[in-house]
Amino acid sequence: MHAVILAGGKGVRLRPYTTALPKPLVPIGDQHAILEIVLRQLSTAGFTTCTIAIGHLGEIIRAYVGDGSQWGLAVDYATEENPLGTMGPLLTLRDRLPETFLVMNGDVLTDLDYADVLRRHRESGAPLTIATYARKVHIDFGVLTTDSSRVVAFTEKPSMDYRVSMGVYGLSRATLEGYTPGLPLGFDELVLDLLKARNQPHAYDFDGYWLDIGRPDDYDRANAEFTSRKSLLLKGA
Repeated sequence: MHAVILAGGKGVRLRPYTTALPKPLVPIGDQHAILEIVLRQLSTAGFTTCTIAIGHLGEIIRAYVGDGSQWGLAVDYATEENPLGTMGPLLTLRDRLPETFLVMNGDVLTDLDYADVLRRHRESGAPLTIATYARKVHIDFGVLTTDSSRVVAFTEKPSMDYRVSMGVYGLSRATLEGYTPGLPLGFDELVLDLLKARNQPHAYDFDGYWLDIGRPDDYDRANAEFTSRKSLLLKGA
């Protein structure tokens, strides 16, 4: 099984941590970088090869990870000279990729079963599988519904439930056909194109542990919780 880790972003939301370190290498706990945790998890799940798409401070990532052999992986790299969006780096890799593969952000902290995501993607026959997570959003204001300048409904500080993308995807190489390598391609653009073509992606709903470390509050939470959750996130470590 093959995985592509997207690690080329500048991590603007995590400054000043990311001024000198690429976001996937910011520390979690006392001993581990996020990217190390991800690579350990992929290896434990049965992945054998991995491509890391690097850009901002990418040479630091290359120096840290090397060929991946310390985690039982064969790692290679794709360098992003200019920002290409979430899916854009995959276009330059297309000829090197297997028929189906996992794609994920390099700043995800979760106990998601990556191998099962890819297995379910293959079984679904969908062009894209999106791992999803339930989020509750609290609105700090009274919400009005209006019609022709008349208030027709009112809800005081409601909570709304959504399923959001976890930044982990199963993808088929054929899904990338028709896009031009070297041009930006966002995850949003790809999904909207698939919906427009009535070629719906598959949802992989997950309700375990997940944090998007790109958010400062989640990064602080990850460090606070890591010791108690280490055995969950690094099984056998």
